Amino acid sequence: MMLEDGYKAARLIISGRVQGVFFRAWTVENAQKLDLDGWVRNRADGTVETLIVGPENLVDQMVELCSKGPERAIVSNIEIFEAIGITPKGFVQKPTVDVDARRN
Repeated sequence: MMLEDGYKAARLIISGRVQGVFFRAWTVENAQKLDLDGWVRNRADGTVETLIVGPENLVDQMVELCSKGPERAIVSNIEIFEAIGITPKGFVQKPTVDVDARRN
């Protein structure tokens, strides 16, 4: 699926103190404020994974927000991957996934 011009999709793997600090709820709240599509979930290895889809400038803004995270988080690293961007409209929190699980 090709995204419209000016749109992009990014998948982030966020490391550090990012679980147990409301990172997922914070991500949903901020992504919804920016009217982005996608999801966020914890991974069994202690990282947080998120798919962010929307206008390039807003996706970039959300990536920048995720590099800091909520007040109690300490983000030590973000891996950013280009993504296809196939996701339902809206931004949701998904259940924790085993790191070895297939992407979905």
